[in-house]
Amino acid sequence: MIRICLVGEIASGKTYVANCFGYPIFNADKEVIKIYKKNRKCFNQLKKKFPKNINYFPIKKSQIKKILNKQNIKTLSKIVHPYVRKELSKFLKKNKKKKFVTLDIPLLVENKLHKKNDILINVKTKKNIIIRRLKNRGDYNKKLIKILKSQQINIKKKSKLCNFTIENNLGRNNILKQIKKIKIKLND
Repeated sequence: MIRICLVGEIASGKTYVANCFGYPIFNADKEVIKIYKKNRKCFNQLKKKFPKNINYFPIKKSQIKKILNKQNIKTLSKIVHPYVRKELSKFLKKNKKKKFVTLDIPLLVENKLHKKNDILINVKTKKNIIIRRLKNRGDYNKKLIKILKSQQINIKKKSKLCNFTIENNLGRNNILKQIKKIKIKLND
């Protein structure tokens, strides 16, 4: 199985690009949302660490936002990431006979989840487009974004690890052309 791993800044369009590949996708952000909604064990761990803010199940995004700062994000990650890794293992096991899978994991490199033979693709998007996307999501918060970015390796360093770059500035047809070129190089 060849693992195509997408990296890039927040709101660069990793999930959109992942969907364009047409392979089975592991989306870490979606898994976190499922964990918050369905995993009582995770809830109990978070409630124990953050009793003033995490006090009802299922966990809502608003509860998480209240606790986010540079220190708490590390604690939150230590609790939630093992559950995400478990779901990743299940996904990989389920799709082990597939020729390709796509991994949409924002902290893939930072959490050392990539392997030597993985195909890393940097999804590159102009800053003004990223800001517009964040604002359109309705939860644009500079402080929160700064905290989330503090968990990421500098994108210039990360892009040096990548095998390919996809420019995500010009629309779907342009992305599909770039993906087609990548697939040709990967012999799909």
